[in-house]
Amino acid sequence: MKELDHEKSLVEGWDNLNDLRESINVFLEFQEMGEEVENDLDAEYKKLEKSLEEMELRNMLSGPDDHRDAIVNFNPGAGGTESQDWAQMLYRMYTRWAEKAGFKISVIDYQTGDVAGLKSATIEVQGDNAYGFLKAESGVHRLVRVSPFDSNARRHTSFCSVFVAPLIDDTIEVNINEGEVELQRFHSSGAGGQNVNKVETAVRLIWEGELSDGRTERVVAECQQERSQLQNREKAMVLLKSRIYELEKDIQEAEKAKLEGSKSKNEWGSQIRSYVFDDQRVKDHRTNYETSDVNGVMDGDLDEFIKAYLLQDAEV
Repeated sequence: MKELDHEKSLVEGWDNLNDLRESINVFLEFQEMGEEVENDLDAEYKKLEKSLEEMELRNMLSGPDDHRDAIVNFNPGAGGTESQDWAQMLYRMYTRWAEKAGFKISVIDYQTGDVAGLKSATIEVQGDNAYGFLKAESGVHRLVRVSPFDSNARRHTSFCSVFVAPLIDDTIEVNINEGEVELQRFHSSGAGGQNVNKVETAVRLIWEGELSDGRTERVVAECQQERSQLQNREKAMVLLKSRIYELEKDIQEAEKAKLEGSKSKNEWGSQIRSYVFDDQRVKDHRTNYETSDVNGVMDGDLDEFIKAYLLQDAEV
């Protein structure tokens, strides 16, 4: 059904473009007859241009997992309150972007910071091509600003890693040794009600094992959104396998890039973007795209950054 909906939306997009083309032709005929339709014609041209850009982006999302829902994990770097506050700002930025794009958001895990911000968080973004768009955002994000927590008003640099993985389903098989998975139970920190906060319903799964390239990796997945421990465990296992799957995908892409002699994909742990508040500048270090609209970016205006990444990725 998801595949069918995806194909239908593509057809609808092309039908919309064709309708705009026909509308423009009608206005051109009116113009030839001496009618004053310049404003209407200009408005239709702008609609066509915007729709073409949207279709161009969607056509770039041809990867095997691009159509899937996305799991987005936020982990502040060293720096305590500063980094935790920055992590919460990024959390807001991506939830705002997802809302504007018409995606549905589910909070899977949210650990509040000691003073401000968050210690860690995981959200699920549901919708057509959610992973295809959000894969552009996986990496370390760097903030430079005059800290509101520093009484001496000094400049501080904070880091937060954003890890994006496709949400796997029954069509993808990820085999892991259950003996390598450690189960931890803890009290949910979410909204109360019945026994959610009284019983250890939240689940944390920790896997430590060997990836296909021989290196040992430690992967952690938490879930506390469901009311029962069993449901949280099942969801956490899906998250765990989704993250392992993404790590294996990175290994395969790096090998493919090496064979083709092309530029390898940025590792998720590398710094991808800088947000310099007092200079009013946000710059992506992979594409060199930058903007002075810091407030707009922090309010979820990320489409130009995502577009620049996808265009560059399509050329590699």
